[in-house]
Amino acid sequence: MSYNVDKKGYYGEFGGAYIPEMLYPNVEELRKNYLQIMNDPSFVKEFDQLLKDYVGRPSPLYFAKRMSERYKTKIYLKREDLNHTGAHKVNNTIGQILMAQRLGKTRIIAETGAGQHGVATATVCALMGIECIVYMGEIDIARQAPNVARMKMLGAKVIPATSGSKTLKDATNEAIRDWINNPENTHYIIGSVVGPHPYPDMVARFQAVVSEEIQDQLNEKEGVTKPDFIVACVGGGSNAAGAFYHYLDDTEVGLIAVEAAGKGIHSGESAATSVLGKMGIIHGSKTLLMQTGDGQITEPYSISAGLDYPGVGPMHAHLYQSGRAEFISITDDEAMEAGLELCQLEGIIPAIETSHSLAIFKERKFSPDDIVVVNLSGRGDKDLDTYIKHFNL
Repeated sequence: MSYNVDKKGYYGEFGGAYIPEMLYPNVEELRKNYLQIMNDPSFVKEFDQLLKDYVGRPSPLYFAKRMSERYKTKIYLKREDLNHTGAHKVNNTIGQILMAQRLGKTRIIAETGAGQHGVATATVCALMGIECIVYMGEIDIARQAPNVARMKMLGAKVIPATSGSKTLKDATNEAIRDWINNPENTHYIIGSVVGPHPYPDMVARFQAVVSEEIQDQLNEKEGVTKPDFIVACVGGGSNAAGAFYHYLDDTEVGLIAVEAAGKGIHSGESAATSVLGKMGIIHGSKTLLMQTGDGQITEPYSISAGLDYPGVGPMHAHLYQSGRAEFISITDDEAMEAGLELCQLEGIIPAIETSHSLAIFKERKFSPDDIVVVNLSGRGDKDLDTYIKHFNL
């Protein structure tokens, strides 16, 4: 069995492109051209050069000595938090802005939850001198104020989504509406491995630089190209897709996806899609989705603005259903404690999204010889306010 996308845009039974007719030309234009553009030597050269000189790649693979001693296993952190803009998101936005230019688009729209994707999109639009509009839920605007300020400083227009739960799902709805109204000149930079085909595959390919580097860096440090386990948090799932990508079909490598259990999986305030989700369609693809008996989308909740999405990317839905990946759900409190622990053991303040991944070591045992790579997807600057309130700092 392959865990990659097939020619029709499906991962097993998940994926596809379920879109309004108005969007068909845009999505079809992208589908027909994305692989050809991505494989063009001039594209590869420009993409690699920007990742190196602008983003600061390769990001280090850091052996967390004190954390490894505490949990009696070998823990490596893939330091995506050290990228320009503070997270993995910029790998994808660099790729997509180059794609948009080659497709002749002059206007960029994006959605954002935690704000990191919005910042990364605004950054590349400033870099290339292209108009940028970012949709963000009203609630997320309030809890991620520093990122909103960054986007505005970078020249982006931030438009609040005021319907529904006023979070990521609603921001995505608004962005799709915009795209329907402006099909000719606009490219929609989706920030995760969600949306209609080819977005999940395209975003995963841009993020695959993460696992590509892990192979080389592990070889240098441990004399092997593959870890025993790779751990990454999953909302939509782009950082996990990037960390897993080169190991998807190598079943010797254990894949561990960590979701937000919020205040408890069955508390009614959770975003644990793998446990609570049923097959459904959201934002253009068939995937696992938290929904009521009659198919209405359930409002997700997480203390982390980047993980409160009611669905999950189709790649991850397939990894879950097929049993290829192990899914673990972590509560708000467990994540916050794990984030503080990393600060005090390793001197690294992680994004709360990443803190969910770090929390698994309390409940999931590894052997002393295991090499466990955790994708440290973002830095905690944007979450300081949440940390301060939680711990009364």
